[in-house]
Amino acid sequence: MQIGKYNTLTVARRVDFGVYLSDQDSGAEVLLPARYVPEDLNIGDSIKVFVYNDSEDRPVATTETPYAQVGEFAFLQVMDVNKIGAFLDWGIPQKHLLVPFSEQKVKMRPGGIYLVYVYLDHETRRVVATAKIHKYLGNIPPDYRPGQKVRALVYQHSDLGYKAVVDNLFDGLFYQNELTRPLEIEEVVEAFVKHVRPDGKIDLSLPGAALDRTQALADEISKRMRQNGGSLQLCDSSSPEAIRDTFGCSKKDFKRAISYLYKRHLIELLPDGIREA
Repeated sequence: MQIGKYNTLTVARRVDFGVYLSDQDSGAEVLLPARYVPEDLNIGDSIKVFVYNDSEDRPVATTETPYAQVGEFAFLQVMDVNKIGAFLDWGIPQKHLLVPFSEQKVKMRPGGIYLVYVYLDHETRRVVATAKIHKYLGNIPPDYRPGQKVRALVYQHSDLGYKAVVDNLFDGLFYQNELTRPLEIEEVVEAFVKHVRPDGKIDLSLPGAALDRTQALADEISKRMRQNGGSLQLCDSSSPEAIRDTFGCSKKDFKRAISYLYKRHLIELLPDGIREA
C-alpha cells in the first residue's frame, strides 16, 4: 500500500463508519469512510482509492481526486500559513498539503499559487511538498527519441521560451521562435521531443509542428547512419516493430523522415536499407 498514491484495494470487511480495504500483497488495511463507499460495493470487490495520512497520521482512503500524488508536480494555492509552514489546497477537503519553510524558495503567502513537487518524507512518513523543484528534475538519464510524445507542465517564461516539467522527471524548453501557438503558465500540454541535450534537458515542440518532428527524426537517422558506417538495414518495407525498437517512432513517421532525407539527396534507397548519398 503506497501512501500519497492511488491504490487498487480489496474490500475486507464492513464497519458502522465505512469499510476496511486490504492490500493483497502486504495484508495491510485502511479505512474508507462511509461517505466515500459506493452503494453497490461488496465484500471482495476491488476499488481504486487515494491513500494519505489524516491529521493524526493514520492512513485513510478516499475516492476524492487530489491535484497531485507523490512524484508529481502541480500548481497549488496556499490556504494558510502558520509557524510550521504553508498549507496548500490539495484537492482533498479534509487535508491540506504542508510545505515546510525550509522547502520554500520564497516566503509563501495565503492566496498565492506556487509550483511544487509532492513527495513522501521517509522520516515522518508524511506526504509533503517542496517549491525547490529542480532537485527532483533530471536525476536519471532521459531515454527519449526524437518525435516521442511526452506530457509537459509549463511553469516559467524566459527570453528563450517556456520552461516545462517533462513527464514529472525532466526539465524541458519550448523555444519562443518555434511555437505554433501561445502557451500559458500552469498549462499541461502534449508535446514532442525534438532533442535531448548533453545536460539532460529536453527541447520540445508542440503537436502540429509535423515538420519539426520530421526534421528531428531525420537528424537522428543521419546520426545513426554515421555511427553505423554510413548505412542502416532499415527501409520503408521494414516491420513497424523493427523501426520502433530502433528509433522509438511509428513506421509512418519513419517513412516521412526517409522521404525528407531522400528528397534532399542525403540518402540512397537500397532494397533492404538506406545509406548516405
